Amino acid sequence: MPQTPSSVMRTYARQPVSFTRGDGARLWDDEGKEYLDGIAGIAVTSLGHCHPEVARVVAEQAGTLMHTSNVFRIAWQEQLGERLCAVANMEKAFFCNSGAEANEAALKIARLHGHGKGVSLPQIMVMDNAFHGRTLATLSATDNPSKKVGFDPLMPGFVRVPYDDIAAVKEAARHTPGIVAVLIEPVQGEGGIRMASANYLKALRAICDEQGWLLMLDEIQCGMGRTGAWFAHQHAGIVPDVMTVAKALGNGFPIGACLARGVAADLFSPGLHGTTFGGNPLACHVGYTVLEVMAREKMPQRAAALGQRLLAGLQEALSAHPNVVAIRGAGLMLGIEMNCPCADLVGRALHEQRLLITVTRDTIIRLLPAMVCTEAQIDDIVARIARLLFSRPPEQSAAASIPI
Repeated sequence: MPQTPSSVMRTYARQPVSFTRGDGARLWDDEGKEYLDGIAGIAVTSLGHCHPEVARVVAEQAGTLMHTSNVFRIAWQEQLGERLCAVANMEKAFFCNSGAEANEAALKIARLHGHGKGVSLPQIMVMDNAFHGRTLATLSATDNPSKKVGFDPLMPGFVRVPYDDIAAVKEAARHTPGIVAVLIEPVQGEGGIRMASANYLKALRAICDEQGWLLMLDEIQCGMGRTGAWFAHQHAGIVPDVMTVAKALGNGFPIGACLARGVAADLFSPGLHGTTFGGNPLACHVGYTVLEVMAREKMPQRAAALGQRLLAGLQEALSAHPNVVAIRGAGLMLGIEMNCPCADLVGRALHEQRLLITVTRDTIIRLLPAMVCTEAQIDDIVARIARLLFSRPPEQSAAASIPI
């Protein structure tokens, strides 16, 4: 199979494998070979591939009603909004089709908030090493120079500070006029599984309250139970003003949401924002079902327990490896930092160990297994990673996995 068919734009460095079937944490390719999925579609299929309840709802709703447009009330959108806001301790939801769209909505809310306060050129504080998407606005908020090449001029209105550094936030507050909001990932996924401390998030909440800024949390990758709580910021005991979710909300069906509370919840009015497909009956029925299953099966708690098992297993198995710098994570969101570029490990893991992994920021192996993994499958991931890393050192490669 060619790496990229001639009819498809070359936007991905694809592996020469095509999967045709999935079940839980397992995948099969077009030659019938079985693989263990250690990334869940980049934190998407948290309930596993082809979850029977999700599959049933997709079929039933597709055969009943898929789309009407947001000109009309959509019952499943209203039910999902109520359920999601209750879990997240938020008040209102805007539904869209992806994480980048959810972040676009958040950025527009921030600007509306600024203009409402009389700020003519509102600034949004963002973080070093951040990833928020690939639209022009979210790319402008992102801190990855290699992804920005060729897309200048990017959007103005962003102030960047070091991650998990409250002194830098206070310094920016003193010397940068026009700041109206802070956008941050509680756990940087594409940034290498880097976690903001609980004390930092609490201090950031306090500063936003003092300054009248909106605290906006990007929980697209780290939310929906992945870190062992419904949302990663809940470990710190704070509540944001705006939060974005996507990925695992649809377990593979495209859906995103921007949630808000307080003043941020009422800034949009008819005509200021919208979407054609977002919040359609099919996507929202799927999202509601995902929430139902996660709550019933206590998936956040399961992610916490399985994540501790995975972390402990990797720490023991790789303790003597000369290239491993650190192993860190929360729940089923883990990173293995190497002391050299290791993007070649993605292909090697696939072909030598039949294991799906990604490498981000050139030197960090990222693991995002499904929450439905068994303990045996978690142990198997550890064993395959150990065999992969001890078989031979990584080859320094310029190719890296693509952030999604």
